[in-house]
Amino acid sequence: MHDIVIKGGSIVDGSGAAARAGDIAINGDRIVAVGDKAGPARRVIDADGLLVTPGWVDIHTHYDGQATWDPMLAPSSWHGSTTILFGNCGVGFAPARPEHRAGLIELMEGVEDIPGIALTEGLKWDWESFPDFLDALERQPRTIDIGAQMPHHALRVYVMGERAIRRETATADDIAQMCRLTEESLRAGGFGFTTSRTDQHKTPAGDMVPGRYSEADELVGIAQALGKVGAGAFGFTGDFEDEDSEFVWMNRIGRETGRPVWFLLTDRSYDPKRWRRLMNGVHQARANGVPMTAQVAGRPVGLILGLFTSLTPFSIRPTFRDLAKLPIDERLRRLRDPEVRRAILNEPVSETLLNILPPLTQQIATRWDRTYLLGDPPDYEPPADQSIAALAARTNQTPAEYCYDYLTGEDGTRMLFFPVTNYVTGDHEPVREMLGEPNTLLGLSDGGAHCGVICDASVPSFMLTHWVRDRKRGARLPLEWVVKRQTSETAAFFGFHDRGLLKAGMKADVNVIDMERLRLHVPKIVNDLPAGGKRLIQKVDGYRATIVSGQPVFEEGNATGAIPGKLVRAGRI
Repeated sequence: MHDIVIKGGSIVDGSGAAARAGDIAINGDRIVAVGDKAGPARRVIDADGLLVTPGWVDIHTHYDGQATWDPMLAPSSWHGSTTILFGNCGVGFAPARPEHRAGLIELMEGVEDIPGIALTEGLKWDWESFPDFLDALERQPRTIDIGAQMPHHALRVYVMGERAIRRETATADDIAQMCRLTEESLRAGGFGFTTSRTDQHKTPAGDMVPGRYSEADELVGIAQALGKVGAGAFGFTGDFEDEDSEFVWMNRIGRETGRPVWFLLTDRSYDPKRWRRLMNGVHQARANGVPMTAQVAGRPVGLILGLFTSLTPFSIRPTFRDLAKLPIDERLRRLRDPEVRRAILNEPVSETLLNILPPLTQQIATRWDRTYLLGDPPDYEPPADQSIAALAARTNQTPAEYCYDYLTGEDGTRMLFFPVTNYVTGDHEPVREMLGEPNTLLGLSDGGAHCGVICDASVPSFMLTHWVRDRKRGARLPLEWVVKRQTSETAAFFGFHDRGLLKAGMKADVNVIDMERLRLHVPKIVNDLPAGGKRLIQKVDGYRATIVSGQPVFEEGNATGAIPGKLVRAGRI
């Protein structure tokens, strides 16, 4: 008698093999049989006409804070992710001395747009070291599995204090201590180390992050910990302003440690050959025996803009900004007043606001040719003729007028999409091409982060709806290949060796999906973080069941109340 049998589904097992009809039998937290007709079970899930896959393994999230208070970890868990990894981009909350806690919250708020009030209210700080942090995570009941990485910026501040915040050069003793603490984190079960060297990552006050200008000797010195332990990956987010020099130290890390090195790769519309140059660097490293990989996104990285998101096309107009202090209903009523509308549309841009808001704000306020109606269902690959500029040109309105009236229409919750990277209209298809490149890894969902402007935790579902089923303006991608990309490939890269495949003996993390009904909802703003913190969420239809460690945690999109999730420690799987 099996505990669960998933009967008669179309099994896509995560290996890349062709789909096949059959049953999956589960006993306890393990898969015991795949393919043949299974015997009787205490619970039978009828999967006739449904897709059965491994649970998604999402390797790029920022639930570092949320995981300490929230067992659900939505939206990622809603979208079939059964294992998530955080500690990306060099930001996190361990190690942390008491006097640096507020600074680390500000850092996370500035880099990842997670409300500081929510972090201040939600974080218990019952840890100091990274191993203590893992122990704290292990004590928290949860729905899905999590893993963590050592973040460079927190580590640097822990070791160097104010010198790190002033971005001073690390001494040999500083580097040795950071290496020792990173080794300690790996032996406690951390999955690696991450850093960032990009001007896009700043504190709320506009200061660069502590590790922005860390010298190569510091990065190579810290990375020696991975070689000593023989575990973990080294992750990097950067601008690559000097591409050759960045590849020098990354290659050195890979050669000296033998451990995987990965960096985030996105397209730039102003330099369309950039991503190919960086991929050539990866290919050359691989040819020389260095295990280097580029992590890529599954869709354009873009901002969600609406009346109540963190940014709008009108955020740099003082009258609009002043109304943002009002309750939502009152704000919408005032925005619909013809006099207020006229004042906002005729108002010049505020240089003061330009200086305190993110650099993209000016583009958002002026690049109507790159601003699109998000629509329902959301369209993340809109054609050029659907931009605000193009739509307004077919009316007697200016783009600003058209946009204003659209956003203030209906119930005021309409959304816009502003692609920042990975989107160039025309024949060039950067996302599909990057996904198809050898030596790339699917990631960058940023689940839990950019709460007021991005909601890409839905990417695992989008990979099926857009790339496999619905894409109209370009080639689609094979189902089996897409499933493999976000299950066995991501799991194997980071050493989650017991999951990512539907195979006897593997962990029973499974999605049962109705592909015909699979549909993304429009993102919406909610205030459900601690202290009423704001975030975008995005729901989905079509997941018949999500199973973690042999226990259904969602059925028909509803949480079952089961909490089989746990902290996964690297090397103990």
